[in-house]
Amino acid sequence: MGDRKRRICIMQNVLMLLIGSFISQLYASEDVAFYESFDETFEGRWIVSEKEDYKGVWKHVKSEGHDDYGLLVSDKAKKYAIVKELDEPIDIKDGTVILQYEVRLQNGLECGGAYIKYLRPQGDGWIPKEFDNESPYTIMFGPDKCGATNKVHFILKHKNPNSGEYIEHHLKYPPSVPSDKLTHVYTAILKSDNELRILVDGEEKKKVNFLSNDDFEPPLVPPKTIPDPDDRKPEDWDERAKIPDPVAKKPDDWNEDAPMEIEDEDAVKPEGWLDDEPEEIDDPEATKPEDWDEEEDGEWEAPKIDNPKCEEAPGCGEWKRPMKRNPAYKGKWHAPLIENPNYKGVWKPQLIGNPNYFELDRPNFDPVAAIGIEIWTMQDGLLFDNILIASDERVAESYRGTAWKPKFDEEKEKQKVEEAADSEGLKGVQVISEAFPFFLLSTLYTHSYF
Repeated sequence: MGDRKRRICIMQNVLMLLIGSFISQLYASEDVAFYESFDETFEGRWIVSEKEDYKGVWKHVKSEGHDDYGLLVSDKAKKYAIVKELDEPIDIKDGTVILQYEVRLQNGLECGGAYIKYLRPQGDGWIPKEFDNESPYTIMFGPDKCGATNKVHFILKHKNPNSGEYIEHHLKYPPSVPSDKLTHVYTAILKSDNELRILVDGEEKKKVNFLSNDDFEPPLVPPKTIPDPDDRKPEDWDERAKIPDPVAKKPDDWNEDAPMEIEDEDAVKPEGWLDDEPEEIDDPEATKPEDWDEEEDGEWEAPKIDNPKCEEAPGCGEWKRPMKRNPAYKGKWHAPLIENPNYKGVWKPQLIGNPNYFELDRPNFDPVAAIGIEIWTMQDGLLFDNILIASDERVAESYRGTAWKPKFDEEKEKQKVEEAADSEGLKGVQVISEAFPFFLLSTLYTHSYF
């Protein structure tokens, strides 16, 4: 039996070595442009912004319940900024590009972001410790949730070749953020045929085309024509489809001063109406508080209660006839509308060629020179891990299988156990609640209270 255990132990060790060797080869693959596991501390490798607004403290800690380290948002209601400058910019113009990372919302996410910014080259003089929300990026990707906002962002900043201006293009109708506290992995796959796929936990949630007019706001390709900004509506342009009839006259019997409602002269005061009784009276049982000081509190008055005499009568106080609609009421007279003989339609400026229009076969992605996390959040406990940039979907899938899936399965199983325990607890409370009346009766009977 001891030999069998030793053989099993040896086989397990060999298997772990093989898996480790496989993962090491995978991580060293040329298909991996960048990978950050946070197995080692981020200090000295990632740069925390020194800008005054960013007071949040980053920590290198283990994910709750695991031996796996990550980058932790440690304080509530703070701004955070941290950046990793790459040795060489990563070209994402051609071929397939996969952006992937994990984030665990250990305390949930009511209001805040958990996204990553893939920064373009910052220009001369930029230093990482000055990273902030103004630092230009190529892509922003990941969860964002607050109030009505609940989305997995994908924002592309694309340069117009004519104007030189960078425009933010937001993915329309992005997926929502999972609402639990488990580790989730977010994947954006950019294909050479302009397809973009968004995966959450390896499951496709969105597939769009970068060049489609329906998938991004605003579209990457501007319209060929635009309204002429210098065109002006002619002064004699009449946009009214209908006009008041100029020959119509108000009828002689049209009384604009007649009220909408009048007293109902046929109404009769109900029998038994108590004209001399008020609807409310002083509470006869109320007494002035002993500590009442009339000099400071004023003269004490008993609180009012509904007059009990009025409850049996049809009404109390002065009776007034009810109002009814005035049959003679017609309101203010207006001439009827007729077709406008001068109507020209709704004026629109003429269209001219768009000076910023350009044709595009493939988005002109700027290279990724740094990876930054710049967020504001009301929750702490956000844990980032396993940030990957790769050129092969199989590599990203392998990382999900080896780095993310075991953690997720373990957390999911723990969640099921906790939910089952909570459910059993509620059932126990229900049983006690249902049994209590019987127990009470039995106790009373035993002690001869009946």
